[in-house]
Amino acid sequence: MAAISNVRHRVFPRIRWKCPACLQSVTLTTASQSSSQYCINLVRRLDYENYLCVLLLPKRVRASVFAVRAFNVELARVQDAVSDPNIGRMRLQFWRDSLDSIYQDNPPQQPVALELAQAVAKHKLTKHWFTRLVDARERNLANRPFETTEALEDHSENTVSSVLYLILECLGIKDVQADHAASHLGKAMGVVTLLRATPFHASKGKVYLPNDLMIKQKVSQEDIIRGRTTQSVKDVTYDLASLAHTHLATAKSLKSKAPKSGSRAFLPMVPCQAYLEKIQQVDFNIFYPTLRERNHLLPLHLLKHAWTGL
Repeated sequence: MAAISNVRHRVFPRIRWKCPACLQSVTLTTASQSSSQYCINLVRRLDYENYLCVLLLPKRVRASVFAVRAFNVELARVQDAVSDPNIGRMRLQFWRDSLDSIYQDNPPQQPVALELAQAVAKHKLTKHWFTRLVDARERNLANRPFETTEALEDHSENTVSSVLYLILECLGIKDVQADHAASHLGKAMGVVTLLRATPFHASKGKVYLPNDLMIKQKVSQEDIIRGRTTQSVKDVTYDLASLAHTHLATAKSLKSKAPKSGSRAFLPMVPCQAYLEKIQQVDFNIFYPTLRERNHLLPLHLLKHAWTGL
């Protein structure tokens, strides 16, 4: 495939609960929904593409991976749920304390924590990846744009890649090539997630695109908030899409050298690649309406790649 840096317009190669921070405790006495089903429903509702990816993992690890994904969802939605960073820190502290309790074999009676405790016990999951997730989410509570593209990559490594490392651990994969592939895939996914969320953020008067790219292309926050489709805005999008494409290509190369038994951990490559191809087709107009439409063929594409490899 042609290098993106050289050819711009070719195709790219029901239990409700509140945490103690809200002064409420959870109960699991409702027979209609287990803690496992709570995690599945949470991921399906708020992280649908990764929900589809988890369904294609081996049955023996699905519950554990759903717990990891649900934990990530709980952390990710703290920022959107609170306007006061101090309240956000309280909620994240609940999860820090929960992790400590989980690793002491005494999880709180909260559905995600209970499922996570089982996953930790079953697969000996590394606590560092969980705490790194919490730390990264706490640093992001200030609701400021990333200062540089490197800061965005670091955030993506600490959040998305950490989840991928935990999924590899659930699969029993301990391999340098797999870890390196997960690192680059996480960075690609983090950049793509930011691109996809930019119209929504703009509708709320928020801009998180890296300042260094905005300055380089002479784009103001007002341009993004007003949804302007100038060439300079497209250039910012192109730069970020190029960065994501580079990481994705590297991840694919490294993944091919990793154990085959861990290949399905990399299924999130499929929606990531699909978005990059789609945004190129609309000439890097980040506000193009079709970019916000659900890809109804994604389940079939994921199934194909699950069986044939990426």
